[in-house]
Amino acid sequence: MKTAVFYGVKDLQIEECTKPKASSNKILIRIDACAICTWEQRVYTGVKKVEYPFIGGHEIAAEIVDLGSEIDTKNWKIGDKVVFGTNLACGNCEFCKSGEEQNCLDFDHSKHLEGLPHKGMGGLSEYMLVEPKHLFHYYNVSPEEAALTEPLSCVVHSCETADIQYGDLVVVIGCGIMGQLHIALSVKSGATVVACDLNEERLILAKENGARYTVNSGTQNLAKEVAKISHGLGANVVFDTTPIADLVQDAVGVVANTGRVILYSSFYPDEPIGFSPDQLHKGGYSIRGTANSNSRDFIRAAKMISERTIDVRPFISEIVTFEEVGKGFESAIKGDKYRVVVKF
Repeated sequence: MKTAVFYGVKDLQIEECTKPKASSNKILIRIDACAICTWEQRVYTGVKKVEYPFIGGHEIAAEIVDLGSEIDTKNWKIGDKVVFGTNLACGNCEFCKSGEEQNCLDFDHSKHLEGLPHKGMGGLSEYMLVEPKHLFHYYNVSPEEAALTEPLSCVVHSCETADIQYGDLVVVIGCGIMGQLHIALSVKSGATVVACDLNEERLILAKENGARYTVNSGTQNLAKEVAKISHGLGANVVFDTTPIADLVQDAVGVVANTGRVILYSSFYPDEPIGFSPDQLHKGGYSIRGTANSNSRDFIRAAKMISERTIDVRPFISEIVTFEEVGKGFESAIKGDKYRVVVKF
């Protein structure tokens, strides 16, 4: 089989390796589509450091092509369409054992998975050997759509962390794909959404996606606009989906008393920020981080995409073949796309 391997910064090579066989307790899947996440884009550009050689790819839609002898055939059959995820947690620490896999103490993007020649998440390969506990069925939609289950699962976790209530005013800072998914889920949760971005085209899509208000931060003051919309109260929930540390202060600046600020993105560079502890004390608001997802998030995301409860088609900006994976990464890092998807 073929796999795409990072050997250095912007050094992505397709190489041949042995196709794995279904061992007794594993399932062999053939990858249909793998979306290029921002995480892999940062590996490609050298912002995210990994040990080379490294196989990226974790937003995966696939088909089951073989079953190990111990696999339960009542739940899993050859030909089933599946998405794959939640395999980076250790499964053994206190957080994993209490159902909080997303905050595993030993979360590892660089495992050496059985059947692959190098470390990494493995989705940029034609085949993968996986445990059934990391598979989730999907139906009705294309593999390209299903490949976005993993990012949606992370947003499910983020929105539940925020505890959105009916009638809440939600501000989403950053309208890339993750911001757009936060908008869609917040609207489904009964919130009124304010979308904020510098890019007018993204704000137009945010409106189509359900945002009631939009703020172009290049020409408008977010704090003034939120004060006007909220009649001076502020936002009940503020999602910061950007990697820019300075914007955290903007997020804190528009949150209401007893509200919640959710820091969704990784921050590059990771720089300290300041805030008023007295304001936090008196306002009773909270600042929380959220990262990754767990199995509960994943299975619900797969269902929502399968039924197009959340329609991810507007976020598939480009589809490239596996042979064009390098071209796909070059396109993705331009920053003008939502998701570039590799189709096998």
